[in-house]
Amino acid sequence: MTVRVTLISPATSTALRDVRFDDDSPLDPAGIARAKVLAGTIAPARHTYTSPSRRCRHTARALGLEAEPLADLAACEMGRWRGQTLGAVGAAEEEAVALWMSDPVAAPHGGESLRDLRIRVGAWLDSLYARNGRIVAVAEPDVIRTAVVHALMAPDHAFWRLDIRPLTATELTGRAQRWNLRPGQALQPQDVEDAVS
Repeated sequence: MTVRVTLISPATSTALRDVRFDDDSPLDPAGIARAKVLAGTIAPARHTYTSPSRRCRHTARALGLEAEPLADLAACEMGRWRGQTLGAVGAAEEEAVALWMSDPVAAPHGGESLRDLRIRVGAWLDSLYARNGRIVAVAEPDVIRTAVVHALMAPDHAFWRLDIRPLTATELTGRAQRWNLRPGQALQPQDVEDAVS
């Protein structure tokens, strides 16, 4: 039994452009337009999910996907840093940001640690082993990074070495309690043809 999980990153939003800890802002006009151009390019799946954030739900809708919001796919809870830019937080709390980026169990912002995020996303991912077929999820970039780190059984610090670009697909294939990775591919109209062939 093999499960194929395609994780799609959201289109651009002000928060993504500003390197802002998400404040649940909507997609920007360019992001909406780009996602709409790609509508219908995602191969059909047995189950389609989305992070509960507005930008992921709107990306899924613009892509033509009927996706179920799933709390397990929520972005890392950033506590009091939510809505602020990394630059502003770094200037105000330099030591706290350094701790957060060096210690995966630290949560100086009062929210969720990266380790907690990995446990949550990893549990969701591993629960999919029992399924067969294709699953698509539009998920926050930090959720996709965490899923890749978990799937590869990489150290927590590998999280900081992964870049997830907007509207890319990261594919994981799972069977026999292990995952294989096909890193972020730009969504293209030929994705449907590739899935059929």
